[in-house]
Amino acid sequence: MAGEFTYQNDKGLAYPLTKMNFKVSVAEVDGTAAFSQVTGIEASVDVIEFRQGNANSLAPVKIPGLVKHGNVTLRFGYTLDSAFKTWIQECVSETRGEIPRNNVQIELIDINGGAPQQLSTEITGTRVWLLTNAWVTKYTAPELDAKTSDVAIESVELAYEELIIPN
Repeated sequence: MAGEFTYQNDKGLAYPLTKMNFKVSVAEVDGTAAFSQVTGIEASVDVIEFRQGNANSLAPVKIPGLVKHGNVTLRFGYTLDSAFKTWIQECVSETRGEIPRNNVQIELIDINGGAPQQLSTEITGTRVWLLTNAWVTKYTAPELDAKTSDVAIESVELAYEELIIPN
């Protein structure tokens, strides 16, 4: 299983995939945003314990319950256009109608096998996580401080219904 996350070059050396190269795309949002960090992709299954009244054992039987997902946080420093920001605004606006839900795909990109010029023409995800029916539940504006020269990082928290790991 460990070999699944490695790249083997022509000399037979295996390298683990780096987590610094990834692509996030939101279905039906034509905008582009450059994300610096994605955190919180997780799923857990509740454990239901019960004991039948006539059981010989005092230990409870455990069965799986509901699957729960944490919220995913996206941090970004700039956007190339306003479509992604429009989706955020539609979700967190006080005068919103129906919350626009979209599928979000997060891909870990393998750059070990290709030159940087190949990345600009053909990007292929090595590891993919798909968040279904995601919507923005929280927006955090950057901290504004005239004493520093840091990049203004905004963050968006997404709630979603299902995590799919296709590969």
